[in-house]
Amino acid sequence: MNAKANNTQDKVRELQRKLYLSAKGNKKRRYHTLYDKVYRIDILWKAWKQVKANGGTGGIDKIYIEDVVKYGEEKFILEIQTELIENNYYPKPVNRVYIPKKDGSKRPLGIPIIKDRVVQMATKIVIEPIFEADFKECSYGFRPKRNAHQALEVIRKKCNNKGWWVLDADIKSYFDNINHEKLMLLVKQRISDRRILKLIEKWLKVGFVEKGEKYESTIGSPQGGVISPLLSNIYLNYLDTVWEKYYNHLGTLVRYCDDFVMICRTKKDINHAYKAVYDIMQKLEIQLHPEKTRFVNLWDGKEGFDFLGFHHRRKSIENGKGQKFSATIQEPSKKAMKSMRGKIKEILNQRSSLYQDIKEMIKTINRRLVGFKNYYGLKNAGKQLNKLDWYVLEKFTIWYNHKRQIRPRRRGIKQMYTLLKREGIVYLAS
Repeated sequence: MNAKANNTQDKVRELQRKLYLSAKGNKKRRYHTLYDKVYRIDILWKAWKQVKANGGTGGIDKIYIEDVVKYGEEKFILEIQTELIENNYYPKPVNRVYIPKKDGSKRPLGIPIIKDRVVQMATKIVIEPIFEADFKECSYGFRPKRNAHQALEVIRKKCNNKGWWVLDADIKSYFDNINHEKLMLLVKQRISDRRILKLIEKWLKVGFVEKGEKYESTIGSPQGGVISPLLSNIYLNYLDTVWEKYYNHLGTLVRYCDDFVMICRTKKDINHAYKAVYDIMQKLEIQLHPEKTRFVNLWDGKEGFDFLGFHHRRKSIENGKGQKFSATIQEPSKKAMKSMRGKIKEILNQRSSLYQDIKEMIKTINRRLVGFKNYYGLKNAGKQLNKLDWYVLEKFTIWYNHKRQIRPRRRGIKQMYTLLKREGIVYLAS
């Protein structure tokens, strides 16, 4: 990276640091001159670089990342800057597509055009530090320097420290039900710059296109937009704030975007916690899913709950000295295991894969395995990871024998183990 690029990044970071510190130092301060920061050329360049790195498909205008590169990145950025300065920026409706969920249903996703993604990213770069100063410790999703593993560690510790009862909560169609007026009231607690507020309102009300038809947006924030995770955190920060102020004595709240759990000591506490959350949700005009929200009693290890791709349950484990004790185990959930097996099977079951060299197939599979191991390779996940290692070995044996037209298909599994090890297969349980 050249000196000019480094200098640009330093300037952006310095602005973000100043905004964060000023917001942290004065909880009641409202910012009225932010719009001119959004169209700063260094911020627009940083926004474009992040959008470009994130990749993704084009929106309703059918313009893709590579099209912008061919057109000229500098020209593209300068045109956006001009539109913003002259107040001639008007976002386009998002392209609505549906992605399958693990439970078989489909989740609506709104894909903005590239230009809108850049302006949203630039706005996020400017306003995020202000709201970060207000966000609570219990929130871990889509925030700088915070991640799912931190949330999982809090859950493990709290459940091990007499956290016998858990409220496993699920918000019903959260992104589809965010109230625009209430969201804007929460944004206005920190921002009074009318042009920034107008930008956010435009994105909320821009509508979507589905099967060639345009639809208006009167409620909700479309998933897929760059700004959407920040707006969703602003909205649910109300839950975090009220909980911390009035109900923190009942237990621990751990939230990752719209997914959260409450960890309490007694059944009485968890009942009070549920009532408190229910009341807060009523004020936000969103509701808990009646079928997916439940109380979990961890006391005897008969019940557990899934959160952030892991199954959490108390089990008897043995330490290095042979002593047995009860502790909270976090291992890949059944859904996560099924999903991973499906990905491995899909790669090795493709007919075209039979023409590939085994070294190339190992490289392809390893890319999947490394990602899974990095996320799911926690201390007590070994048993489940070992099952996947065996599954990979079995599937590779079947693939190799199919390739060479050898029957039975599972013959030579020991030799395959040696071959895979020699060629550098990633073992999840190691």
